[in-house]
Amino acid sequence: MQNDVQPAAPAAANPLERRIDMALPMTEIDKDIEQRLKKMARTVKMPGFRPGKVPFRMVAQQYGAQARSEAIGEAVEKAFGDAVREQKLRVAGYPRIEPKSGEDTSRLEFSAVFEVYPEVGLNSVAERAIERPRLDVGEAEIDKTIEVLRQQRTTYERVERAAASGDRVVIDFTGRLDGEVFKGGQASDYPVVLGEGRMLPEFENGVAGLAAGEGRSFELTFPADYQVSEMAGKQVSFEVAMKSVEAPRLPPVDADFARSLGIGDGDLARMREEIRANLVKEVGKRIKARLKEQAMQALLDTHPLEVPRSLVGEEAEAMAEAARRDLAARGADIKNMPVDAAWFASQAERRVKLGLIIAEVVKAHGLQAKPEQIRALIDEQAQSYEQPEEVVRWYYSQPQQLAQVEALAIEENVVDWVAANARTTDKAVTFDELMGNAA
Repeated sequence: MQNDVQPAAPAAANPLERRIDMALPMTEIDKDIEQRLKKMARTVKMPGFRPGKVPFRMVAQQYGAQARSEAIGEAVEKAFGDAVREQKLRVAGYPRIEPKSGEDTSRLEFSAVFEVYPEVGLNSVAERAIERPRLDVGEAEIDKTIEVLRQQRTTYERVERAAASGDRVVIDFTGRLDGEVFKGGQASDYPVVLGEGRMLPEFENGVAGLAAGEGRSFELTFPADYQVSEMAGKQVSFEVAMKSVEAPRLPPVDADFARSLGIGDGDLARMREEIRANLVKEVGKRIKARLKEQAMQALLDTHPLEVPRSLVGEEAEAMAEAARRDLAARGADIKNMPVDAAWFASQAERRVKLGLIIAEVVKAHGLQAKPEQIRALIDEQAQSYEQPEEVVRWYYSQPQQLAQVEALAIEENVVDWVAANARTTDKAVTFDELMGNAA
């Protein structure tokens, strides 16, 4: 089939958008339509006729539009494919076909509008500064972790004294704005842990010092940036009645505590060793995550890139769909909780950019994943299961899962390459900084 093709031209608004004008002779398309109808006629069924004996005129009348649509669709698809191969264009996403209306009925004229992948020219990362966190897990880090585990197992015991920070209290309260109770300003039997930060500090200060059976009135002013905009900056009055005060009780670090952490015989030394091993793993993961974040940002900063909008849109929609599945798995009613792909546009653009840059870095520097790397990552994942060998076999029987592990290995190779070629220095960090506990 012959067709006239004009060279792809860039569009002004989008530097990656191209347009190809094409024209196909209708004689070729009409021949294809006729062949399709003849093929249908051999098997089509109609009331009153045996299969294959339906008059061609009736077949054409019934199925002509379908045959024409299919013939034109295939002709356009082939013409477009031939044109982009001839011009050696890397098409991103799907083309938008725009029919042209003209007086020449002997030709089918149309334009294909599409985006192409950008050329990614690799730049040096030598001037990028990267700080690799460094933290050795010692006894102090184990003690801090044990303290966190104790806090998670806090129980409360009723006491007959004034409430202080750390206590759990049950209160009734009524808040008024200009003498009227405002929305959300009243509650009964309301539990709150003082010092936990759930309530405004001024409110907690008004509650602290009260014993069960006591009450107090006080005023406070909501912050100017308060999340409930109609209350921001407003002065209100509160009346509070204390119902009960409960003091926190932390469990002692004993055999029962160790057993609660899965140490069957309650041995404290073994408990500390398991905590140490888990901490070493967690610290390693967080250091890798910090390094990866900086390495990816270094690649983005050194490779300014315009990316196809179609790919960004596809990625944003994929992220939105993943969010919908996650919400549904958590029991949310997603029909009443719409998730808009536009929310993910910025993150999707970052992902697409990194994907294009990383692909070029991997190709240029031979950073493909090696079989032993993939196996090491799978073994690491499998160790948390009772039958690791079964998990390993499962991974190798699932091509999609194996591809994800391979992508992870490639990503690690890229991070290592960036760290090796950038101005990377080790920086000692505290346990709280690394674990996100710093004030």
